[in-house]
Amino acid sequence: MNPTTAPTTTNAPPTRSIAARLRILLSRILAIALLLPALFARSRWESYPLWEGVLFFLGTTLVALAVVGRLWCSLYICGYKTNHLITEGPYSLSRNPLYVLSLIGAIGVGLTTETLTVPALIALSFSIYYPSVIRSEENILRARHPEEFARYSSEVPRFWPAPFRNLRETEVYPVKPRAFRKAMGSAVWFVILIGILELAESLREGKILPIEMNLW
Repeated sequence: MNPTTAPTTTNAPPTRSIAARLRILLSRILAIALLLPALFARSRWESYPLWEGVLFFLGTTLVALAVVGRLWCSLYICGYKTNHLITEGPYSLSRNPLYVLSLIGAIGVGLTTETLTVPALIALSFSIYYPSVIRSEENILRARHPEEFARYSSEVPRFWPAPFRNLRETEVYPVKPRAFRKAMGSAVWFVILIGILELAESLREGKILPIEMNLW
């Protein structure tokens, strides 16, 4: 695909490979494993209300950034992933902006537990699991679009975004509404998780949920 040209639309519905479905399943299991203990943990920062508030504010800010950013990415990628090499919009700043924003959102959710332990564990787990996932997906793109991907990878960083001045956008871009609508559901889960954690905190304060540990 020409980097300055939007992909052409097709009537074929997007398909998700077995590997992609497995990755999503493992990601959800990992998220549950990391956040489940937080439902039964009390923050030691409760003794420092100012810092507790700062942690929660920083977490919600990161989640807001992640939700908006993921929707921006989905606008470009939904319905075109793998079959086309997307190099416009957020993909002109990073080759894997969805993963960057997922990390930001996950750390944000972790911070809304008003601890530093949970977001640290999230960041560590991400750094262990996702680099191999990213390499695997890039190998698929490299095999399907060898020349274009070689040029693209030489211009755009793999993970952390380039300066915003490098942003490339077309005036018009074809969007697949059904695919985009499904993607909105995955973005909003970051907000729902904050609600679940806040509900758990209320249940602990009401002595409905037990407090099993204290975390910094």
